[in-house]
Amino acid sequence: MFDVAIIIVNYNTAKYTLECMDAFVAHSKGDASYQVIVVDNNSELADYKHLATNFPKKENYTLHRSPINTGFGGGNMLGVPYANARYLLFLNNDAMLLNDCLQLLTQYMDAQPKVGVCTAQNYDEHNIFVPSFDHNKGLRRLLFGRGFLEKNNPSRYPKRKQEYTAPIEADWVNGAFMFFRTEAFEKVGGFDTNIFLYWEEMDICHRLRESGFKSTLVPQAKVLHYQGVSTGTSKVISKESYISYLYVIRKNFGFLKWCIIRLYLTFALLLKPKKWYLLSTVVAFNPTTQSLKQQQNVRFYED
Repeated sequence: MFDVAIIIVNYNTAKYTLECMDAFVAHSKGDASYQVIVVDNNSELADYKHLATNFPKKENYTLHRSPINTGFGGGNMLGVPYANARYLLFLNNDAMLLNDCLQLLTQYMDAQPKVGVCTAQNYDEHNIFVPSFDHNKGLRRLLFGRGFLEKNNPSRYPKRKQEYTAPIEADWVNGAFMFFRTEAFEKVGGFDTNIFLYWEEMDICHRLRESGFKSTLVPQAKVLHYQGVSTGTSKVISKESYISYLYVIRKNFGFLKWCIIRLYLTFALLLKPKKWYLLSTVVAFNPTTQSLKQQQNVRFYED
């Protein structure tokens, strides 16, 4: 059994996937043993072939491809059955290790049995500090904003934009780098594959907390994260974010809160004409039918 199984999803960004693997080879000099599992999430043929041709030929490296784009959680879950490790690191392919995160976080988690998942401190491609955790986006955050919550209840809502020197507990941690205790991940059932993209972190960290596990930032571990490379930005992506958010709220926080939040979002969007394209999603009783998950086509490749 390995100490860490690193699971990476590739979707039309083989260049970053290969760079990502080079980064953790360069920085992982400690005693923590690891395996690498890459899942290609139905990339274009040229991108997949570039990845396969340049993929490291090592016993602890495996490449798997899906005939359909299963999204963030689905792609990661495809890699889980191949893992044989005490810890699972779900790593965005646009996130590059800056130090020996595997050794640091293995030691941290070994000493903290109540922590179910942790993350590293993120920096952008310009080496600028980026918040690595967030507060649940419930009614309080919608009505008052993060700043108000952090100022008036700092013990419950630690400041996101502050650089920490010691581990700190949070509602949920950055999805670009999620280092799970395998037994905790299994206990809560892993990622919810009904979610195609976005808000998976808030969902799974909530379920971990319900099962008695904590989510923490460990700032000693550091990672560079190219912002937006793996998903990009567009009206379609923004719509997907709202679909996932409303699904997570209804699933974890109840029907009444879901109704109130939908009502709030409807009025808020009416005041922003540029975002009226989101109204059909917010008012829909079951917006998951609009998800990109429902629009994927099966595509097989020949070697």
